[in-house]
Parts: sequence; structure tokens; C-alpha cells
Amino acid sequence: MAILVTGGAGYIGSVNVELLEAEGRQPVVIDNLSRGHREAVADTVPFYLGNIGDRDIIRRILDEHPITACMHFSAFAYVGESVEKPQMYFENNFVQTAALLDELIAGGVKQFVFSSTCATYGEPRAIPIDEKHEQQPTNPYGWSKLFVERMLSAYDKAYHLRFVALRYFNAAGATASCVEKHDPETHLIPLAIAAAKGEIPELLVFGDDYPTPDGTAVRDYIHVSDLARAHILAIEHLENGGTSEFINLGNGDGYSVREVIDVVSKVSGRKVPFRIAPRREGDPSQLIANAAYAKSILGWQPETPDLESIIRSAWERVC
Repeated sequence: MAILVTGGAGYIGSVNVELLEAEGRQPVVIDNLSRGHREAVADTVPFYLGNIGDRDIIRRILDEHPITACMHFSAFAYVGESVEKPQMYFENNFVQTAALLDELIAGGVKQFVFSSTCATYGEPRAIPIDEKHEQQPTNPYGWSKLFVERMLSAYDKAYHLRFVALRYFNAAGATASCVEKHDPETHLIPLAIAAAKGEIPELLVFGDDYPTPDGTAVRDYIHVSDLARAHILAIEHLENGGTSEFINLGNGDGYSVREVIDVVSKVSGRKVPFRIAPRREGDPSQLIANAAYAKSILGWQPETPDLESIIRSAWERVC
């Protein structure tokens, strides 16, 4: 039995591929490498270069491997870019996912783990956010993921496609072999580290007038290894006959941009130069998870919950 991993050459996807192999499972990767890195996937893993919406490639994969489940990471995930290029986001994140799902169902694959996002919630009405919170995204990225969630619910009822949609909060940190390496890089922690190292002149802090304690946006950061373990548990949940679920993944603690800067300075022993810039359109003021349901359904809880350890793992990997 094999598991198809879409976007398996990306940051989160590649960590999951490593964990699947370590668990004695057979991952099969498809990635168009628009934002992934071929070297992130071991030569022992079957690799297909292409788009998930290419039906011919998906059929070929299903013909050549005994695929029983799919972990779906293939998506564009920049909030600001989604505001500027919504067509690109809806095409890649929703339209191509629809084609992928159709081919999986036609090929008899009935287990699906979806990389969703806390961006489906939008501006929070209550903190921390649980899975029953209203979903009203503030940007096209969040909408593109919410559309897939709605499609999965419909496909479960109509075609018995069972799924777990994991609503990540902010993935961060590094493993021994994987670190965030986006082009362009837009994530706070790697940018703060780059500023501390002098690789960029300064870190831009987008907004200091949010309704938060220090005026900067607040986020819940989760180590990428903890995310990967949740995906394995989600597959096991489905394999054991579990029902379709929407599940938050986060630590339950929120840290402001200024607090992240302070921790990067502490870990690195260096100053992080920064400058206040206008808010980015589509950014909520704060996103903090209530992840109790993940523990209840999957038996999952973070092993690296503190921000300093998450940042230290990234700093040590790049230095």
C-alpha cells in the first residue's frame, strides 16, 4: 500500500514524506516544483514532476502504485499574494484539487488528508478558536481552502470519500534535514532570522495598530514535526474506520510579531533590525488555536510547544 503526497517537495510536505518512510510506509510524491525543491525528496521515493490537476499524471500514478490514501499539501499559501492574484489561487488551490479528487475517487482511493488552514476562520470572534467558530475568510487564500473543505464534505456524502481536514495555524521550525526555504520568503520567523544574520537589511513589521497588547499581529506557532505527526495520526484514524473530521492544529498560545523578534534576538544573540510598515490587506489581528479536539480525536498534542524551542531549531539549522 502506498500514500500519494501532493506537494511532497515543499516545506511541510517533505517532512511528512520523511516521517512516512520512517514509519515503514511507501510515499509517492507529485510536485511541480514551482515552490518545492527536488533535493528535499529522497531518491528512494517515487517522484512525479507535474501538476495535481493533470489527470493523465494522476491516472498514471494510480496505475503504477497501489495508492490507498492521499496527503494533499500542494497549494499556494501567501496571503498577500492571494489578494493580488486571486485567480491564480482559486485555480491552483481549488480547481486543480477538484480534478485530483475526481481522479482519486475514480481510482478507488477513499482516504484523504487535507492541508487546510486557520485562514478559513477570518477575523476571530473569540479566542482561542475552536472548530465550531464561524468561517469567514478575509483573503482569497482562506477562501480557496474553505471551498475545498466544502467540496470534501459533499464528496463524503456522495462518494464516501472519508477525509481529515487539518486546519494549521502557523507552521515553523526545522528538522535535521528540512528548514523553511521559500522563494520569495514571506514567513516571519525565517525573515527575522535572516535579518539577525544580516542577510536582509531589516524585517518589515506589517502593522503596529492592531487591537493586540503591543499593536502587532498575534499568531500561534507550531513545529513542523508536530504537524507531520498529526498527518500520520489522521491517516491511522481513517484506516481504522474513523469518520471525516475538521481539526485544528496549534499550540494554543499566541505570540505577537514583537515577541517573535525578541525571541529570535535571544536565541541568536543578535539584534533583529526592523521597520514598521502598513498592514497587509487580508491579515487578521490574531489567530490562536483551541486544539483540544485534535487530542480527543487523534490523540495528538505538540511535543515542541514553546516558541523558543521552535525558533532555536530553525536558527541551529541555518547557522
